[in-house]
Amino acid sequence: MTGERRPLADRPLTEPHPSRLSPDHADRARILAAHDAALAAGEAGYLDPATGLFVLSAGFLARRGTCCGRGCRHCPYVDD
Repeated sequence: MTGERRPLADRPLTEPHPSRLSPDHADRARILAAHDAALAAGEAGYLDPATGLFVLSAGFLARRGTCCGRGCRHCPYVDD
């Protein structure tokens, strides 16, 4: 998928693919709240509430226009 132009997946930018953020992840609600706040503010990403690492938002990744193939948590191109 690296650098490949693809259409966005058929799901809202607020919903990560289950392979990237499991529905039963212990911090899912906190992660999604931080991601939603970043999306609403138009920010490139947010600090992961559990690890403190910077995570790119689906909005930023969609604006970039291609999938980098690095397994981003909120990749808007993953559809299978």
